[in-house]
Amino acid sequence: MRIGELAERAGTTTRTLRYYESRGLLPARRDAHGYRTYDERDLRLLRQIRTLQDFGFDLEETRPFVECLRAGHPQGDSCPASLVVYRRKLDELDALIGELGAVRAQVAAQLARAELARDGLAAESLVPGGPEPVCELGGRK
Repeated sequence: MRIGELAERAGTTTRTLRYYESRGLLPARRDAHGYRTYDERDLRLLRQIRTLQDFGFDLEETRPFVECLRAGHPQGDSCPASLVVYRRKLDELDALIGELGAVRAQVAAQLARAELARDGLAAESLVPGGPEPVCELGGRK
C-alpha cells in the first residue's frame, strides 16, 4: 500500500508517517517508481506506536516495542527491552500518583481551613455588633 492508504488505515497523517520514517521507526521501502510502499506489518507497527502514545509513552519509548515486532515477535511487548520500558513507565506513573496525592492533601487541607474560616465569620455575624456578612464577590448580603 502507499503512504496515503497507510495513513488512512492507521488514523494518522502522511506527515506523521514521514516523521516516523525519519526517526527510524517506520521502514523506508520504495517501489520502482520511487513511491513509498508499506504492508500489514507496517500497519501493525503503527498501531503499536499509537497505542503506546495513547497511554502516555513518548515516541522514543516506543522504539523497543517496534524493534520487538520487527524481530518477528507476535507482540511488541514480549522482548526484555520492552519490559524495561514498561517498568520505567510504571515507576514514573507511581511517582506522579504520589505527587498528585500530596497536592490533593494540600488542597483538601486548604478547603477545610477555608470552610472553618467561613463558618467562624458566619458565627460572628450573628453576634449583635458583629461584622456584617460580605459576599465573596465583593458585595454586601
